Amino acid sequence: MFNTSGRGALDASPGVSLEASAYRKATWRLVPFLAICFICAYLDRVNISFAKLQMQSDLGLSDAAYGLGAGIFFIGYFLFEIPSNIILGRVGARKWIARIMISWGIASALMMFVREERWFYVLRFIVGATEAGFMPGVMLYFTYWFPAKKRAQINALFLTSVPLSGVVGGPIAGFVMTYFDGAGNLPGWQWLFLLEGLLTVVLGVAVFFYLTDRPSDAKWLSAEERQVITKNLELESDTSREHHFGKALRQPETLFLAAVYLFALIGLWGLTFWLPELIKQTGVTNKVSIGFLTAIPYAAGCVAMVLVGRSSDRTGERRKHLGFALLAACLGYALSGWFGSVTSLSLLALTLAAMGTVGCLPVFWTLPPKVLAGPAAAGGIALINSVGNLSGAISPYLVGKVKELTGSTETALYMIACSVLVAALLVLIGLPNKLAARDSVVRL
Repeated sequence: MFNTSGRGALDASPGVSLEASAYRKATWRLVPFLAICFICAYLDRVNISFAKLQMQSDLGLSDAAYGLGAGIFFIGYFLFEIPSNIILGRVGARKWIARIMISWGIASALMMFVREERWFYVLRFIVGATEAGFMPGVMLYFTYWFPAKKRAQINALFLTSVPLSGVVGGPIAGFVMTYFDGAGNLPGWQWLFLLEGLLTVVLGVAVFFYLTDRPSDAKWLSAEERQVITKNLELESDTSREHHFGKALRQPETLFLAAVYLFALIGLWGLTFWLPELIKQTGVTNKVSIGFLTAIPYAAGCVAMVLVGRSSDRTGERRKHLGFALLAACLGYALSGWFGSVTSLSLLALTLAAMGTVGCLPVFWTLPPKVLAGPAAAGGIALINSVGNLSGAISPYLVGKVKELTGSTETALYMIACSVLVAALLVLIGLPNKLAARDSVVRL
């Protein structure tokens, strides 16, 4: 009845060691590099929030005009994201992600030449159109390498780039806009667009030479390691997931996730595009100080993201981890509106909002692969991300318009809190059974 020879244990050990080695190599090879690339994506997407501190007066933009320009990025993003992800699935991540990064880096650098409101809108649209497909493309790319039981932790490691961009982006922006201001007769905000855009172009070139499209192509893995990764992904394939592209876009679970992501990201983009201004409203005026203070919520969000993702993978549970993180974000936004004039309390509330909003992301992105695979995953993930990111066109304009009408951001923050609350209730009460099912737990 019992194996007393120890042979079973000895046979299992090499297999476990081989699998652990394979995924350790894949994780360290792919995730940190792509996280750095995504930091550049976020810096080029949201450096407008820091540039606003100077360029708004230089160009004579109203708060509503700034909000519209910040948000119009996501119109281009929405229109081109699904086609971009489909192309990535056909030509491979290495070539297509390199193309995405080089083109958006050039477009972002060109923002330095904006002189009037019209071109502000046009170039923001172009930056969004050229960046479209990067984030969902990476999420699709991870499904080629990592099984579902590892995906929340992998997503968390990758998506730490969201808060990390805030941690490093604020101080960098404050430094560039302060100490480069006037160099070459250019204001600091122009230097900010130029330097961060060129950095993205350089990394885009590096992507072409560094990424590996599939495990079977990975010469940096041994033959046995390539085989174990491929086998695990094949074992995960089943008929319960939708493979057909057209059906995936109409599938109830896909549309449900798109709605949840839309309401949740209204919180994220409200925070992202207005955090420097919210801190400035509490009485902080020094740009370098504002830059460092904006790093605090993002640093806390980074920690929350890793902890929530690890806990969710350890238990295989997704619904409560996602829903309660969103409830925490809702509370943070509401409190930030209530304490908006007190720097310390406002910063604490915004930190809670960031921890909930950012902390939920790795768990959320474990859900689409539960019901989507193959071509359907490429289109479905892109649809979810593009619909969700329409909130980026809504939230910044909403905050700017409310501030322009009332002279305060308090009401807008309450509205953002309500939006995040809707996302939390959808998850906790209405999550479909296919999405709510526990994933298998990692036992390495």
